[in-house]
Amino acid sequence: MAADGLTVTVTGPTGDLGIALVSALDRSRKVKRIIGMARRPFDPDSQGWRKVEYRQGDVTDEKSVREAVKGADVVVHLAFAIIGAGSRSEEINVEGSRKVFEAAIAAGAERICYASSVAAYGFHPDNPEWLTEDIPARGTRDHYYSQQKAAVEGILAQALMRTARTHAWVFRPCIVAGPRAQMLLEEMPYYRLGDALPDAVTRLLSSMPILKPVIPDVGVRFQFVHEDDVASAFVAGVQGRGEPGPYNLAGGGTLKLADLAGELGWYSIPVPDAALEATAEIIARVPSLPEAFAWVHTVRQPVLMKTDRAKKLLGWKPKYTGKQTLKQLVAAYREQERVGH
Repeated sequence: MAADGLTVTVTGPTGDLGIALVSALDRSRKVKRIIGMARRPFDPDSQGWRKVEYRQGDVTDEKSVREAVKGADVVVHLAFAIIGAGSRSEEINVEGSRKVFEAAIAAGAERICYASSVAAYGFHPDNPEWLTEDIPARGTRDHYYSQQKAAVEGILAQALMRTARTHAWVFRPCIVAGPRAQMLLEEMPYYRLGDALPDAVTRLLSSMPILKPVIPDVGVRFQFVHEDDVASAFVAGVQGRGEPGPYNLAGGGTLKLADLAGELGWYSIPVPDAALEATAEIIARVPSLPEAFAWVHTVRQPVLMKTDRAKKLLGWKPKYTGKQTLKQLVAAYREQERVGH
């Protein structure tokens, strides 16, 4: 580490996780300077950031990436576009990540911290009930987000084979939520599900008073992790705590869609096995799927993670359980509704 503190470059500093992470880095005494690279201008002063400098850039542009990582001790790669499958997402997410990793290594960065996802494991029937970092990141071919997250991890591993100086911390959070993640609820496509559910379920839904939205619950468990807790893990990686490699991140406890419905004051209805596939397909086809919705394929196959490695090696202690994170998410959603009206 530089004697007077670290210089850290962050791609994607203005997303929900980016804001939480950059804020945490800005408070760290071990960080001297932060370069935030984003396509659109942002004002560091608006977030109260004192160490942050804006750099205009796109991960697909080699020149702007090289300039952004020049002189960085650590490169944090968060940028990942959720724009649907196709060549454009491949260009940004896969090839763009390759450019960031190669530029960071060429610039002599000591560490790369990459935001992967639980989705990188893939949604496979032969996955163990609880995933550990020993399980390979295989991705799922028909889920572009999962496939690309796994592919990027592979690209990073290959890039690191060509250097002995740069090491990588790879973080695999579950659903990242919290007060900044209102998009998750704003785009909850509960109103699209009825057309795909079996007739018996549709008749039951239609018999209910149309007072509250309805979330079908297939009974599969999932995990939430607070954006501030993810940020604290990244700060540990930036500072070089623990050792290189992958780290699972999840808050304590598990949730079901019924928990989300209950917190919102909405209806929840158990969905029979026959509707499981249809429910997954309808959710998965919602246009402009936000990052937080990568987990929707868990209605087909649960992906639950153990976090022992992060706790042991990084000293990571999440402050929020999954239910506490959900409460904050819903409270922020309600406040936004109140202010909006």
